[in-house]
Amino acid sequence: MILPEEVLSVFVARLEQCGIDYMIVGSFASNLHGKPRTTHDADIVIEIDVPRLEKFARALGDDFYFDVDAARDAIKKNIMCNVLHYESGLKIDLIARKNRAFSHSEFQRRFLNDFLVRRCWFATAEDTLLAKLEWSKIGESERQFHDAVNIAKVQGEKLDVVYLRKWATDLQIDDLLNRLLQEIENGP
Repeated sequence: MILPEEVLSVFVARLEQCGIDYMIVGSFASNLHGKPRTTHDADIVIEIDVPRLEKFARALGDDFYFDVDAARDAIKKNIMCNVLHYESGLKIDLIARKNRAFSHSEFQRRFLNDFLVRRCWFATAEDTLLAKLEWSKIGESERQFHDAVNIAKVQGEKLDVVYLRKWATDLQIDDLLNRLLQEIENGP
């Protein structure tokens, strides 16, 4: 059976073949920066237009289910669409980069990291932590908050707390960042 990481590597190669800028976020980025946990999907922020979308749909071939019409509509509405890998069942959520200051900053700060046999673009630890806190607030999810705590614990002093505080204020998640920092300070 093919592993989710292998599927993601193939998927990213197809994005790159089509000239689509991307950034791996969500649990795969959280696993890179924090304590790994099992995940059944992948989240990728993309910058895309309709011509590249159609080229990408052709490049996916028969290994993936991808509704190009739904994806075209999602791009116009700036919402998420998904792709399903038939053999593994891995669901990949494609998220159009939002047109807001944080999302621009996050995308500009992305970095290349070795991932299996290729180098892939990932969100930074700080941006992954902030996104996890934002998802925690939106969905009232303790799992997302716990992921953010684990990133902070693993990254420790390497985290840019000034950057975190700046964007936490902008994203209106100061309370969650303060709770996270307090939890880290108090220890296990």
